[in-house]
Amino acid sequence: MLIDNFASPLEREFPVQRIALVVDDSMLIRHTVCRFLQERGFAAEAASNGIEALEIMKTVLPDVIITDLLMPKMDGDELIEKLKSCAKTAGIPIVILKGKDSSGTHPQANAAIFKDIDIVKNLDEALKAVLDATKVAATVRAS
Repeated sequence: MLIDNFASPLEREFPVQRIALVVDDSMLIRHTVCRFLQERGFAAEAASNGIEALEIMKTVLPDVIITDLLMPKMDGDELIEKLKSCAKTAGIPIVILKGKDSSGTHPQANAAIFKDIDIVKNLDEALKAVLDATKVAATVRAS
């Protein structure tokens, strides 16, 4: 179910499908990122703005959120602020997708990548980094 570079030995023995939430106002980017995630064993949910993302999160709690910053209705900055201010969602890793002309990022995001420069390679590296960091933090808390 999960590709080995994202799964711990326990996860390989007892696979649990991870859930990712992709938030971007571009249908092409949502489709590309969701397909990328599904090919790596994730269940992928998609939203076109922060309001839709929060609505989805009433029923689905993702393991990782991949979001654009510049979106209509509710942008990525406001979405991240809302997520980080809620105890239930504060620990979810966040990867920001940004255009090559964008200088924006968010201090509470775990990673930021350019969506228009080799998105597959950059997303692969960012996901591995944030998911590895999440495992380390969970191990430290459990100790």
